[in-house]
Amino acid sequence: MDDIVRQAMAKWPNVPDCYGWLGLDTRGNWYMRDDRVQSLGPFAGGPPAAKGSLLLHEKLIAFINRNYMADDSGRWFFQNGPQRVYVELAATPWIWRVQADYTLQSHTGLPTTCTVCLTDEQGWLYLETPLGFGLVHTQDVALAAEAVEAGQWTVQEVKRSSLAARYGYTTSPAAESKMLHKV
Repeated sequence: MDDIVRQAMAKWPNVPDCYGWLGLDTRGNWYMRDDRVQSLGPFAGGPPAAKGSLLLHEKLIAFINRNYMADDSGRWFFQNGPQRVYVELAATPWIWRVQADYTLQSHTGLPTTCTVCLTDEQGWLYLETPLGFGLVHTQDVALAAEAVEAGQWTVQEVKRSSLAARYGYTTSPAAESKMLHKV
């Protein structure tokens, strides 16, 4: 976490959390989602327009990447100064880029290695790593297949519907928050 973020948190400790305004797609891209976009439907599984606006500003993306983490409930967020901006996940909290030596790099630029390799009923490929659980980027599936063929990774089958509970993450903190506030 950036020092400037820590300082802002200490200065303004009671800033309300933000839900639904930021999304992470299956390729590791960040999307900004204003009220109008959120009203179109959910980030994951909604119409294409509900994804929002693709973030392209390199310094903003780098800032988000450095301050991306999870709370104790498995809700991933970007700590934006004193405010937590909870992230809507299209699939998983991490998107992995496979390197030529079969090591991995997260969508945030962090290096890691594969400890468990899984595939679901749709053929999506997921990896458990020391950093956490995530989806292999679609452009890297061929390299991942090479790792499997080379005996570097052994694939296990899994049901997609079981992944969030198994790995302790929430795909839609916004929907969860709405459910909690209806009670």
